[in-house]
Parts: sequence; structure tokens; C-alpha cells
Amino acid sequence: MLTMRQCCEAILQSANEKALNYAVAYARHGLACEGYEAKVQALYILNNMTHWRGPMAKAVRASLKTIAKG
Repeated sequence: MLTMRQCCEAILQSANEKALNYAVAYARHGLACEGYEAKVQALYILNNMTHWRGPMAKAVRASLKTIAKG
């Protein structure tokens, strides 16, 4: 499982993909989030990366779902 910071960094590294347009801004903010705020930010990121595909996307999506659940 990836940490919140690793998930956000993976999204920022793939920022040029059209499927991540809005998720990039949420990921930038997510780098500084902790605790409850990180859970909420994970949900925002998840909702804005629904069309991102590939092995890294799958790992990030699974990790963010775990973070959002607490």
C-alpha cells in the first residue's frame, strides 16, 4: 500500500495525462494533508481520477480507497 504522499506524488508525475486534469490540483494539496483532512482529500482525488488507467493508477486507487476508509 502506498502512503498519501506517494499517491499524490504519483499523480503529480503523471500530470500530463488528460484523465487527471482536476486530480492534479487536489494531489498538490494532498501532499500537506494529515489525519481527517487526508481522508477527505483522498475522496476528492478518487472522484477526479476515474478515467486514469494502468498499473500505477490501480495501485494509487486502491491505496486511496484504504486511506479514505481510515
